[in-house]
Amino acid sequence: MALRLVTDFDLGKDVLPWLRAQRAAAAGAGGRGGGAGVLENNYESLRVLNVERNGNIIYTYKDDKGNVVFGLYDCQTRQNEHLYTFEKDLQVVSCSVNSERTLLAASLVQSTKEGRKNELQPGSKCLTLLVEIHPVNNVKVLKAVDSYVWVQFLYPHVDSHPFPENHLLLISEEKYIEQFHIQVIQEDGNRVVIKNSGHVPRERIAEDFVWAQWDMAEQRLYYIDLKRSRSTLKCIQFCADENFNLMFEAPLDISLSDSGFKLVNFGCGYLQDQEKLSKHLTLCVFTNRTGSLCVCYSPKFDSWEQITYSVFYFHKGYSKTFTAALGSAHSQVTKGITFLNLDYYVAVYLPGHFFHLLNIQHPDLICHSLFLTGNNEVMGMLPHGPLQSLSGSLVLNWCSGKLYRASLNQSYLLRRLWDTRLDCEKMALLHCVLSCGQDPEFLEAQIIQWISENISAYYSFDPIQEFIIASSYWSIYPETSNMDKLLPYSSVLTWNTEIPGISLVTEEITLPLMKVHSVKNYWEKLNANLEYVKCSKPHLHYHNNVVRREWHSLISEEKMEKRRSKAYVRNILDNAVKVISNLEARSSVHCCTAAAVDSTLMHRDGELVSQPRQTEPRPTAWPQSPASACHQATHVKPGVASPAPGSSRRQGPASAREPRVTPLLQEEDSHQRLLVGLMVSELKDHLLRHLQGVEKKKIEQMVLDYSSKLLDLICQILETSWRKHNLHPWVLHFNRRASAAESAVFHIMTRILEATNSLFLPLPPGFHTLHTILGVHCLPLHNLLHYIDSGVLLLTETAVTRLMQDLDNTETNEKLKFSIIVRLPPLIGQKICRLWDHPMSSNIISRNHVKRLLQNHKKQPQRSMIDKSSFSVEFLPLNYLIETLTEIESSNQDLDAFIGHDNVDAKFVEEAALKHTTMLLGL
Repeated sequence: MALRLVTDFDLGKDVLPWLRAQRAAAAGAGGRGGGAGVLENNYESLRVLNVERNGNIIYTYKDDKGNVVFGLYDCQTRQNEHLYTFEKDLQVVSCSVNSERTLLAASLVQSTKEGRKNELQPGSKCLTLLVEIHPVNNVKVLKAVDSYVWVQFLYPHVDSHPFPENHLLLISEEKYIEQFHIQVIQEDGNRVVIKNSGHVPRERIAEDFVWAQWDMAEQRLYYIDLKRSRSTLKCIQFCADENFNLMFEAPLDISLSDSGFKLVNFGCGYLQDQEKLSKHLTLCVFTNRTGSLCVCYSPKFDSWEQITYSVFYFHKGYSKTFTAALGSAHSQVTKGITFLNLDYYVAVYLPGHFFHLLNIQHPDLICHSLFLTGNNEVMGMLPHGPLQSLSGSLVLNWCSGKLYRASLNQSYLLRRLWDTRLDCEKMALLHCVLSCGQDPEFLEAQIIQWISENISAYYSFDPIQEFIIASSYWSIYPETSNMDKLLPYSSVLTWNTEIPGISLVTEEITLPLMKVHSVKNYWEKLNANLEYVKCSKPHLHYHNNVVRREWHSLISEEKMEKRRSKAYVRNILDNAVKVISNLEARSSVHCCTAAAVDSTLMHRDGELVSQPRQTEPRPTAWPQSPASACHQATHVKPGVASPAPGSSRRQGPASAREPRVTPLLQEEDSHQRLLVGLMVSELKDHLLRHLQGVEKKKIEQMVLDYSSKLLDLICQILETSWRKHNLHPWVLHFNRRASAAESAVFHIMTRILEATNSLFLPLPPGFHTLHTILGVHCLPLHNLLHYIDSGVLLLTETAVTRLMQDLDNTETNEKLKFSIIVRLPPLIGQKICRLWDHPMSSNIISRNHVKRLLQNHKKQPQRSMIDKSSFSVEFLPLNYLIETLTEIESSNQDLDAFIGHDNVDAKFVEEAALKHTTMLLGL
């Protein structure tokens, strides 16, 4: 199931054995101790009453005489403790114990057995008692009324004193809430008694409410006030100094006037009627540490064919109302709907019908939420009893007495990702898996495996884009809660496809009115979210539009041999070096030496300068032998048993500790380094503008981590594909034919290129070289040239150098080489031509030489200094050209431009020009 419930506490396993042991010990001693006289047939009376803020669980049962016994299970020591026994036949409504376990508050009613009189307080139905239990000293009556009462001790956030003043909330069915201030003193050693027990101060907290919810972890009270004939949600925060503040008021567009009185998370009283749960409304308030505030609401059922529920996203300024189809009228709903808080998600669960996982951080698009309809596989694993969501992802099944810790089930989500055919589910599952936060490297490897296995499938979204954007987002999100406004979360901006089985209506809502603004932590974040919505700020998500313009500008200037500010270019290149170094350090990759990261691209006065190239183009930077080939890692679909030996196995992702076998990050690739550096610069400026109160160094590190993560994900996708197809290092040579594995990897690289180009994301240096080499292997010449002309394949100096050196001068290879050379940028083309010992390259060299000499030549009065008798060609235009070139060369005007290059003299140009002219004339 999508929801994973891990049992933290079980009455049957954590309490019953202790009770039986106590009974056995008492029977052996010939007497009965506290709670020891429970009979086997009375074990069914054992039930959970309350879960306190420190995690301790209060339970109750009846002994063989019908007396009410209270016990406590300590979640830290895993030990049980007897608290108190009422030697009366009473029914418990509510119970709570203070943090020192010296006071017990209980609300009880007289048993309804015929002929039984209320011996505690005649004339009243419900008694609220305060008991001194350390040791047992005294019982004080706080309330004796006909209406039901619930009790809850407040737990201070700072336990600074052993016996502080205790504070007790008392919630009455008569629609008011009071706070009692109870002072205790220590007498006669360990005796803890109530000071001035005759008069316990109290004050009214709230009144005229019909619904209230207690947040035990954060010590907050939510309640709905029905004054002025409208529903208003209010919240009271109890602070560490025992003060309380009304934090906000929020209007709710729901009707509660005839819904009756209901409490949430004030213990598990016997008034809860399971049969009535499906007939009454359900209302819960959920928050998380990022400043979200959600109100989940389901009205009374008015149809057996569909159910409606709403979520008020107050931190976003709108609500969403969902209508889920339940099937035919014969499939009646016998259980109540349950809302569960799962941190970044809220689960809506209707046993036997559907499970809806709502994304509360990014609720804009319905495709980011997962909706699963009822079947045995999906619904059979969750308890069908009523579940109660407590703070901190705790879930209580009060019928079975089990306390669970809820989380998303990674194994199920991964299996579902492989099996589902719906794009909306794929999208939702991808985000659910990445948000789990448990072993992110493993989860990313599993998703990459899924992408590589389904690379040819058609989707309404790009899974590579979505994975790169979402995973990079979640890698940096925990650093600060404002990242959801500043970094892109998804590559999909709109989603118009309907989700089968559910419909949706979105409406704007009135924002909460904050009453207190100076409180830190959650309230500060909630207030920031509300201010963001109020101001209707423009879309602040980072995008690469500015980077795109600046990068194209720099490349254009490079082609025109213009130079930017040296400090500006130096800063950009420094950013790129930091990112790649950070990437190497984070991923523990040792396939490149430190020198390979930045030695080939030097900074000299802020300009891009390549180091002098050796005769052979760095052969040691590329794996050269099968011994260094990839290590095969086997992997199977998540949740599926391993295949038998000899059967087909999927090749899994490489371990993060294994050195990469793909030849990436091993060449300069100045254009990609510029793009990386520009993205770092722009992203840093973006975060500095909008992240207030965050240190500059922290922001710089966050940007480096984000950029490194983005490049690392691309490397991982390619690495997985490389290992899956078991490619060997000799794929990097041109003098061999392509295999089916190389074609598959080339296809994946093309898909990666498409995904990054539309988002204008940088690629790891070396990506284009490897892509081009595979393209030459896998594509026919006309397709190859089409890919080059359309910009899919970029001709890098490293790739073309290998091509010129690996291929001989057969007719086919000559045609390929010439087609490549004429498509090279001029600066690279001049270098490559000198590596190809061929008349065609000589022709190109001479033509470029003539063009360079003549393009800036100013015509001067002709002065013939040439001995024409030395020329054997009587072709006047050619003779004139030779005279001009000789004159320019003799004047030494452009010799500086050719320092270090081959000597190109007029005689060579004459021969090349004559041959070219002869070819053009067809002679």
